[in-house]
Amino acid sequence: MSELRGKNALITGGGRGIGRAIALAFCEKGCNVAVTARSTDEIESVAQEICSIGPKGICIKADVSNEQEAKNTVLKVQEELGSIDIFVNNAGVFICKPFTELTMDDWDRTMSVNLRGAFIWARQVAKVMMKQKSGIIINMCSSASRKAYVDQMAYVASKHGLLGLSRCLNLELKPYGIKVHAICPGGVDTRLTADARPDADRSEWMQPKDIAHVAVMLATQSNRASIDEIYIRRYDATPIY
Repeated sequence: MSELRGKNALITGGGRGIGRAIALAFCEKGCNVAVTARSTDEIESVAQEICSIGPKGICIKADVSNEQEAKNTVLKVQEELGSIDIFVNNAGVFICKPFTELTMDDWDRTMSVNLRGAFIWARQVAKVMMKQKSGIIINMCSSASRKAYVDQMAYVASKHGLLGLSRCLNLELKPYGIKVHAICPGGVDTRLTADARPDADRSEWMQPKDIAHVAVMLATQSNRASIDEIYIRRYDATPIY
Protein backbone atom coordinates (compact mmCIF):
# COMPACT_ATOMS: atom_id res chain seq x y z
CA MET A 1 0.00 0.00 0.00
CA SER A 2 1.30 3.47 -0.90
CA GLU A 3 2.54 5.64 1.94
CA LEU A 4 0.58 8.52 0.42
CA ARG A 5 -2.76 6.72 0.22
CA GLY A 6 -5.38 8.70 2.12
CA LYS A 7 -3.07 11.66 2.67
CA ASN A 8 -4.11 15.19 1.63
CA ALA A 9 -1.88 17.59 -0.28
CA LEU A 10 -2.17 21.26 -1.26
CA ILE A 11 -0.10 22.49 -4.21
CA THR A 12 0.15 26.10 -5.37
CA GLY A 13 0.79 26.72 -9.04
CA GLY A 14 -0.64 23.29 -9.74
CA GLY A 15 -2.17 24.02 -13.12
CA ARG A 16 0.87 23.29 -15.25
CA GLY A 17 4.57 22.52 -15.27
CA ILE A 18 6.18 21.20 -12.10
CA GLY A 19 3.08 21.78 -9.97
CA ARG A 20 0.88 19.74 -12.29
CA ALA A 21 3.45 16.94 -12.48
CA ILE A 22 3.67 16.76 -8.68
CA ALA A 23 -0.12 16.78 -8.33
CA LEU A 24 -0.48 13.85 -10.73
CA ALA A 25 2.45 11.95 -9.18
CA PHE A 26 0.91 12.31 -5.72
CA CYS A 27 -2.53 11.19 -6.85
CA GLU A 28 -1.04 8.14 -8.56
CA LYS A 29 0.16 7.16 -5.09
CA GLY A 30 -3.37 7.51 -3.69
CA CYS A 31 -3.07 11.05 -2.31
CA ASN A 32 -6.02 13.47 -2.40
CA VAL A 33 -4.83 16.71 -3.98
CA ALA A 34 -6.00 20.33 -3.93
CA VAL A 35 -4.42 22.54 -6.58
CA THR A 36 -4.42 26.31 -6.87
CA ALA A 37 -3.57 28.62 -9.74
CA ARG A 38 -4.68 31.93 -11.21
CA SER A 39 -6.17 30.18 -14.25
CA THR A 40 -9.36 28.23 -13.55
CA ASP A 41 -9.18 26.26 -16.80
CA GLU A 42 -5.75 24.81 -15.98
CA ILE A 43 -6.55 23.68 -12.44
CA GLU A 44 -9.95 22.27 -13.42
CA SER A 45 -8.20 20.13 -16.01
CA VAL A 46 -5.72 18.85 -13.43
CA ALA A 47 -8.49 18.15 -10.90
CA GLN A 48 -10.36 16.12 -13.51
CA GLU A 49 -7.21 14.11 -14.25
CA ILE A 50 -6.77 13.41 -10.54
CA CYS A 51 -10.35 12.22 -10.15
CA SER A 52 -10.03 10.01 -13.21
CA ILE A 53 -7.15 8.21 -11.49
CA GLY A 54 -9.08 7.68 -8.30
CA PRO A 55 -8.30 10.06 -5.41
CA LYS A 56 -10.19 13.24 -4.69
CA GLY A 57 -9.08 16.32 -6.60
CA ILE A 58 -10.24 19.86 -5.95
CA CYS A 59 -9.29 23.09 -7.67
CA ILE A 60 -9.27 26.56 -6.16
CA LYS A 61 -8.55 29.75 -8.07
CA ALA A 62 -6.23 31.89 -5.97
CA ASP A 63 -3.58 34.58 -6.25
CA VAL A 64 -0.64 33.43 -4.16
CA SER A 65 0.33 37.00 -3.32
CA ASN A 66 -3.08 37.69 -1.74
CA GLU A 67 -3.14 36.86 1.97
CA GLN A 68 -6.92 36.68 2.27
CA GLU A 69 -7.13 34.27 -0.64
CA ALA A 70 -4.51 32.09 1.05
CA LYS A 71 -6.58 32.03 4.25
CA ASN A 72 -9.77 31.23 2.33
CA THR A 73 -8.07 28.46 0.37
CA VAL A 74 -6.63 26.76 3.44
CA LEU A 75 -10.05 26.84 5.10
CA LYS A 76 -11.70 25.39 2.00
CA VAL A 77 -9.15 22.58 1.77
CA GLN A 78 -9.76 21.72 5.42
CA GLU A 79 -13.52 21.68 4.80
CA GLU A 80 -13.19 19.49 1.68
CA LEU A 81 -10.36 17.17 2.69
CA GLY A 82 -9.99 17.50 6.44
CA SER A 83 -6.28 17.71 7.14
CA ILE A 84 -3.40 19.16 5.13
CA ASP A 85 -0.63 16.60 5.37
CA ILE A 86 1.60 17.88 2.57
CA PHE A 87 2.03 21.39 1.22
CA VAL A 88 4.01 22.18 -1.93
CA ASN A 89 4.90 25.86 -2.18
CA ASN A 90 5.39 25.81 -5.95
CA ALA A 91 3.86 28.91 -7.59
CA GLY A 92 6.41 31.24 -9.11
CA VAL A 93 7.25 33.76 -11.80
CA PHE A 94 10.45 34.07 -13.84
CA ILE A 95 11.51 37.30 -15.54
CA CYS A 96 14.70 37.16 -17.58
CA LYS A 97 16.27 40.47 -18.61
CA PRO A 98 19.37 42.58 -17.80
CA PHE A 99 19.06 44.25 -14.40
CA THR A 100 19.28 47.69 -15.99
CA GLU A 101 16.08 46.85 -17.88
CA LEU A 102 14.21 45.46 -14.89
CA THR A 103 11.30 47.68 -13.95
CA MET A 104 10.05 48.14 -10.43
CA ASP A 105 6.92 46.30 -11.52
CA ASP A 106 9.13 43.35 -12.60
CA TRP A 107 10.93 43.38 -9.27
CA ASP A 108 7.81 43.78 -7.14
CA ARG A 109 5.88 41.08 -9.03
CA THR A 110 8.74 38.59 -8.67
CA MET A 111 9.13 39.22 -4.95
CA SER A 112 5.37 39.28 -4.39
CA VAL A 113 4.88 35.80 -5.83
CA ASN A 114 8.18 33.98 -5.27
CA LEU A 115 8.96 35.20 -1.76
CA ARG A 116 6.08 37.09 -0.16
CA GLY A 117 3.55 34.61 -1.53
CA ALA A 118 5.60 31.65 -0.34
CA PHE A 119 5.76 33.16 3.15
CA ILE A 120 2.01 33.87 3.25
CA TRP A 121 1.03 30.34 2.26
CA ALA A 122 3.62 28.60 4.42
CA ARG A 123 2.40 30.55 7.43
CA GLN A 124 -1.26 29.70 6.83
CA VAL A 125 -0.58 26.01 6.26
CA ALA A 126 1.87 25.82 9.16
CA LYS A 127 -0.87 26.93 11.56
CA VAL A 128 -2.90 23.88 10.54
CA MET A 129 0.07 21.52 10.72
CA MET A 130 1.17 22.84 14.11
CA LYS A 131 -2.21 21.86 15.56
CA GLN A 132 -1.89 18.43 13.94
CA LYS A 133 1.67 18.06 15.26
CA SER A 134 2.65 16.73 11.84
CA GLY A 135 3.09 17.72 8.21
CA ILE A 136 5.45 18.14 5.30
CA ILE A 137 6.24 21.42 3.55
CA ILE A 138 8.12 21.33 0.25
CA ASN A 139 9.38 24.66 -1.03
CA MET A 140 10.19 24.77 -4.73
CA CYS A 141 13.43 26.69 -4.71
CA SER A 142 15.90 26.62 -7.63
CA SER A 143 19.55 26.30 -8.53
CA ALA A 144 19.15 30.10 -8.51
CA SER A 145 18.75 29.77 -4.74
CA ARG A 146 22.41 28.79 -4.60
CA LYS A 147 24.16 30.65 -7.41
CA ALA A 148 23.82 33.73 -9.59
CA TYR A 149 22.78 33.86 -13.24
CA VAL A 150 23.13 36.66 -15.77
CA ASP A 151 19.86 38.44 -16.60
CA GLN A 152 18.02 36.79 -13.69
CA MET A 153 18.62 39.21 -10.82
CA ALA A 154 15.05 39.46 -9.50
CA TYR A 155 14.52 35.71 -9.78
CA VAL A 156 17.86 34.88 -8.14
CA ALA A 157 17.23 37.31 -5.27
CA SER A 158 13.74 35.90 -4.67
CA LYS A 159 14.92 32.29 -4.73
CA HIS A 160 17.86 33.00 -2.42
CA GLY A 161 15.27 34.48 -0.06
CA LEU A 162 13.04 31.42 -0.41
CA LEU A 163 15.89 29.09 0.52
CA GLY A 164 16.55 31.21 3.60
CA LEU A 165 12.86 31.09 4.46
CA SER A 166 12.94 27.29 4.13
CA ARG A 167 15.89 26.99 6.48
CA CYS A 168 14.21 29.16 9.11
CA LEU A 169 10.93 27.25 8.78
CA ASN A 170 12.83 24.01 9.26
CA LEU A 171 14.18 25.22 12.60
CA GLU A 172 10.94 26.75 13.86
CA LEU A 173 8.60 23.93 12.83
CA LYS A 174 10.74 20.96 13.87
CA PRO A 175 9.36 21.00 17.47
CA TYR A 176 5.88 20.45 15.98
CA GLY A 177 6.83 17.35 14.02
CA ILE A 178 6.77 19.21 10.71
CA LYS A 179 9.39 18.53 8.07
CA VAL A 180 10.48 21.29 5.68
CA HIS A 181 12.26 20.45 2.44
CA ALA A 182 13.73 22.63 -0.29
CA ILE A 183 14.02 21.32 -3.86
CA CYS A 184 16.52 23.28 -5.94
CA PRO A 185 16.20 22.26 -9.61
CA GLY A 186 18.28 23.49 -12.49
CA GLY A 187 16.79 23.89 -15.97
CA VAL A 188 13.34 22.32 -16.31
CA ASP A 189 11.43 22.45 -19.59
CA THR A 190 8.21 24.24 -18.63
CA ARG A 191 6.09 26.95 -20.20
CA LEU A 192 7.44 29.35 -17.60
CA THR A 193 11.02 28.89 -18.79
CA ALA A 194 9.99 28.72 -22.45
CA ASP A 195 8.25 32.11 -22.17
CA ALA A 196 11.18 33.67 -20.30
CA ARG A 197 13.92 32.16 -22.49
CA PRO A 198 12.42 31.49 -25.94
CA ASP A 199 15.86 31.26 -27.60
CA ALA A 200 17.27 28.64 -25.23
CA ASP A 201 17.90 25.09 -26.39
CA ARG A 202 15.80 23.08 -23.93
CA SER A 203 16.30 19.69 -25.59
CA GLU A 204 18.52 18.45 -22.73
CA TRP A 205 16.62 20.12 -19.94
CA MET A 206 14.84 18.12 -17.25
CA GLN A 207 11.12 17.44 -17.48
CA PRO A 208 8.59 18.32 -14.74
CA LYS A 209 8.11 14.64 -13.92
CA ASP A 210 11.81 14.44 -12.97
CA ILE A 211 11.14 16.93 -10.17
CA ALA A 212 7.87 15.22 -9.27
CA HIS A 213 9.80 12.00 -8.54
CA VAL A 214 11.88 13.92 -6.00
CA ALA A 215 8.78 15.41 -4.36
CA VAL A 216 7.23 11.94 -3.98
CA MET A 217 10.43 10.65 -2.42
CA LEU A 218 10.46 13.47 0.13
CA ALA A 219 6.78 13.02 0.92
CA THR A 220 7.24 9.30 1.60
CA GLN A 221 10.51 9.42 3.49
CA SER A 222 10.76 7.67 6.84
CA ASN A 223 10.27 9.81 9.94
CA ARG A 224 13.68 8.61 11.07
CA ALA A 225 15.40 10.78 8.46
CA SER A 226 14.99 14.12 6.76
CA ILE A 227 16.52 15.65 3.65
CA ASP A 228 16.63 19.40 4.16
CA GLU A 229 17.69 20.46 0.67
CA ILE A 230 18.01 18.71 -2.68
CA TYR A 231 19.87 20.18 -5.63
CA ILE A 232 18.98 18.48 -8.90
CA ARG A 233 20.65 19.58 -12.12
CA ARG A 234 20.57 18.80 -15.80
CA TYR A 235 23.00 15.96 -16.42
CA ASP A 236 25.04 18.07 -18.86
CA ALA A 237 25.22 21.07 -16.48
CA THR A 238 28.31 21.80 -14.40
CA PRO A 239 27.93 20.55 -10.80
CA ILE A 240 27.80 23.11 -8.01
CA TYR A 241 30.49 22.42 -5.42
